[in-house]
Amino acid sequence: MLKKKNNVAIFASGSGTNAQNMIEYFRNHDAIKISLIVSNNPDAFVLKRAEKEKMPKVILSGKDWEEKGKAAKVLQDHQIDFIVLAGYLRLLPSWLIRQYPGKIVNIHPALLPAYGGKGMYGEHVHRAVIASGDKQSGISIHLVNEEYDKGAIIFQARCPVLPSDTPETLAARIHELEYEHYPRVVEKVIMSNLWSVTGNG
Repeated sequence: MLKKKNNVAIFASGSGTNAQNMIEYFRNHDAIKISLIVSNNPDAFVLKRAEKEKMPKVILSGKDWEEKGKAAKVLQDHQIDFIVLAGYLRLLPSWLIRQYPGKIVNIHPALLPAYGGKGMYGEHVHRAVIASGDKQSGISIHLVNEEYDKGAIIFQARCPVLPSDTPETLAARIHELEYEHYPRVVEKVIMSNLWSVTGNG
C-alpha cells in the first residue's frame, strides 16, 4: 500500500534560490513533495519561480498570521506536513510553532549561536563575520521555535573566511554550502522516525 507523500511548504521572502534548489531536489521524490510556496512579500521573486513551476503560491501578510484562521486554513487546504524556511524574514507566530512541533526547519548563514537573532540575515551576517576577524563561517540548519535562530541545531557545515573576502564573496561560499546540504538535511529530518509522517501534527 502506497503512503501519501509528505507535503512541504517553503516560506521565502526574497529571490528564492534555496527554494528553487529544494524544488529541484524533491521533484521526483518517492515520499516528499514541495506543495506550496508561501511569502510575506508580494514582490518576492520566489513567487515568479512558483509560477514557472506551476506550483501553488500564497502571500500571507503580518495580519494574516495574527488572524490564525486564514493562514491555518491555507496550510490545511494544502495538507502541509512540514515547513521549510528559505530566507523567510518574519518571526513565526506561536500557534504555528505549536501546530508543527519539530516540523519547521530554517537555515542560517552563519555558525549559530553566533551572529543570530533579529536583523541578522544575508549581508548583515556576512559583514559582521568579516568585521569580527573570524577565520571560519558556515551554515546552521535548525528547528524553529518562538525566538529568532534559537531552535535546536540539527546540522552545521563550515567554510573559511579569507583575508580578501567581501560580504559578496563570503556569501557565494555560504550559498554553495546551502545548496549542497539543505535539501539533504531536510530529507533526513522528514524521513526520520523522530517525526510523524501522518500530517496530524
